[in-house]
Amino acid sequence: MTEHTTCVVVGGGPAGMVAGLLLARAGVEVTVLEKHPDFLRDFRGDTVHPSTLTLLDELGLGEKFDAVPHSEVSAAGFPTEDGGMMKIADLTRLKVPHPYIAMVPQWDFLDLLAASALKEPTFTLRVSTEMTGLIRERGRVAGVRYRSGDTDGELRADLVIAADGRWSTARREAGLEPKEYDCPFDAWWFRISRAENEGQGMLTPRMRHRRFAVPLPRQGYFQVAYLSPKGQDLREGGIEGFRENVVEVCPEFADRVHELATMDDVKFLDVRLNRLHTWHREGLLCIGDAAHAMSPVGGVGINLAVQDAVAAATLLADPLRRGGVTGAELAKVRSRRLLPTMLVQGLQRLLHRSVMRPVMDGKRNGPPPAMIALLSRFPRLTAIPARLLGIGFRPEHAPAFARRAQEPA
Repeated sequence: MTEHTTCVVVGGGPAGMVAGLLLARAGVEVTVLEKHPDFLRDFRGDTVHPSTLTLLDELGLGEKFDAVPHSEVSAAGFPTEDGGMMKIADLTRLKVPHPYIAMVPQWDFLDLLAASALKEPTFTLRVSTEMTGLIRERGRVAGVRYRSGDTDGELRADLVIAADGRWSTARREAGLEPKEYDCPFDAWWFRISRAENEGQGMLTPRMRHRRFAVPLPRQGYFQVAYLSPKGQDLREGGIEGFRENVVEVCPEFADRVHELATMDDVKFLDVRLNRLHTWHREGLLCIGDAAHAMSPVGGVGINLAVQDAVAAATLLADPLRRGGVTGAELAKVRSRRLLPTMLVQGLQRLLHRSVMRPVMDGKRNGPPPAMIALLSRFPRLTAIPARLLGIGFRPEHAPAFARRAQEPA
């Protein structure tokens, strides 16, 4: 079975859904392929930053997003020995409509984008449909092969957008190999109950005894990232050993760590930090994690992926409406997004070296003393990391063709 569309997006994550929504609003015929039957998968990136919240306002979806149950984090910092808190990033200092990070299940965010996109006559979402290969003709990518249930088919397109994550099949099929950067840790995700107002509004990493954990306050529970040295398999110690590790770094969880019944309650993330040198082949463009896998530090992965999608739609909508895109036009997306990506990854690598690795090596139990002294003396400087975290180096805004009046919640 062979079909045709103008643009096929591989992957229904944040990058893929935003690209599909914006291109459909431009009148481009676009089909998004999502290999799962729905978006309901836990422990995905759930942080929606001020730059993305502003974009949702521009798309007319801000009120609907506000109606989705979520928690808000307005600052990040570290506990001090006297029981207090030292802020390192204060988002309330930002002059933006939403000076906070919204913590929302990714599936709710994607459901919102999908519902809006499906109102566009040129948008199609195919779930339970997995890309199995690329179609090539005359030296360019001309579409994808896919499997949906027991059916195999071909979907030919003027452009394939690879938004299928850090283990991208489309990227591999295109022969694109990212450069890997050193990342000293992996992440083990789990959830544990949270008392009302406990940790409210504050992101507070914990560092003790060579251990590092980040409890993210959610409605009714903490979503916790426990970081372990790269390659260390914590499953070998069983659930009892894992609980002991958690209590060592987060002693306040001693009364509830029993909620982790087995290691099945803990999800492993092989943390990667990499970047493609070239983001495209003729007829194919990589965005989001397919172009640059991000460390979980700062939770910026979703927001960089969304900004890639906005840049791609802004630059490519007109060429697609005219009947096709050239390699030079695809290269403009990388040119526009490369510097912000490099700067964020550079900042993450710096934090890996100056904070994460020394803690795991047992050299200290917190950030560098010079950082603490500087921010303690000049608290207004907390606006700088807040801006880097919440807005980034080059925030993208919705193009005119994609803007809409606010839809009521």
